[in-house]
Amino acid sequence: MTPREIEKIFRDEAGRALSTLIRLVGDFDLAEDALQDAFAAALERWPAAGAPSNPRAWLVNVGRNKAVDRVRRNIAFRGKQQQLTHELLLNASLPCEPSDGGFDDDVLRLIFTCCHPSFAAEVQVALTLKTVCGLTTAQVARAFLVSEDAMAQRLLRAKQKIRLAGIPYEVPERDALGPRLSGVLAVIYLVFTEGYAATSGEDLMRPDLACEAIRLARLIDALMPGRGEIKGLLALMLLHDSRRAGRETAGGDIVLLEAQDRSLWDRAQISEGLLLVEEALRMPGRPQSYAVQAAIAALHARAPSYDDTDWRQIAGLYEVLLRISPSPVIELNHAAAVSMVDGPARALDLIDALEARGGLKGYELLPAVRADLLRRLGRRDAARAAYLEATAATQLEPLRRLYARRIAEMDRD
Repeated sequence: MTPREIEKIFRDEAGRALSTLIRLVGDFDLAEDALQDAFAAALERWPAAGAPSNPRAWLVNVGRNKAVDRVRRNIAFRGKQQQLTHELLLNASLPCEPSDGGFDDDVLRLIFTCCHPSFAAEVQVALTLKTVCGLTTAQVARAFLVSEDAMAQRLLRAKQKIRLAGIPYEVPERDALGPRLSGVLAVIYLVFTEGYAATSGEDLMRPDLACEAIRLARLIDALMPGRGEIKGLLALMLLHDSRRAGRETAGGDIVLLEAQDRSLWDRAQISEGLLLVEEALRMPGRPQSYAVQAAIAALHARAPSYDDTDWRQIAGLYEVLLRISPSPVIELNHAAAVSMVDGPARALDLIDALEARGGLKGYELLPAVRADLLRRLGRRDAARAAYLEATAATQLEPLRRLYARRIAEMDRD
């Protein structure tokens, strides 16, 4: 078994394994260190012996033992009775072989912990990206456009607050779910987004994270039935994920929406997503943001081809979305939809105005959208420069290859 294969297993299993270790050892830092120790042990043992039948249970079991070893070393070094008690509790309460069924709600508990109301929204997101999605501190820092040291300090303070304030690692009682729902849904969508289009690396998608986010949304829907925002989010993720098989080639290159083979799309997921969209939009009150986004995804799912897509209605839905949940990213998506209705020149004007306001400073997809519009307008030199800027801004290799192909296509024409 190669180190790359082991790294993929670890990446796929790390989020849920860490969630369980946090529950078992009761400390974020100890659980993270223990999981890294377990991964190091896997790199030593699995190349010759192969991966176990249940890699996640193996990582948790070895990680638990590594946590106990760390506590013992701390006891020997510091001689603290409290740590001795911690070790005894660990040995008394942890199962030797955690079963797969025991993992089911650990990620949900971790997300509710990360989304405790005492944390600011950006801290909730950062903690989730680090613990559930398995991003490095540097990757999380890049997402927030801050230095790695600043993000490390932010995460450290959050974990210290969890420990010192005794924030419980649990799904709260039903009457306490409401205040956390917005943050929980936001971070579940972030988990999905990282699975749908990874932040960095060789692979476009991480299906494990996308499926995990959908599973978590189903759990939340069961906990809080009849909520339009939950059904809207679940619909949105199902409709996006339904296109997974058509989004990349066998070699891992991106297949853009206009070139996707729609026969590869998952029709069962589309059917479920469309029903959920209708339910979400029928809920009383004004439409929720996730429901409107899902309605946009539904229009793509219903279209028999790219040319038959109802772009005018999509642009109109983005205008609705801008009224109920304005953001620079939604403005950028609206401009892309407008380009299909009124042409790329009009969309470029919208993006120029958005950029002049500083709304998308540092957003890596901005130069990519600009490059595409410039290419469609025949402004090759400007398009090439924008594609090069987009290449420098991304750490995702399939995107870099896509931009290189676009430049090569322009050079051939």
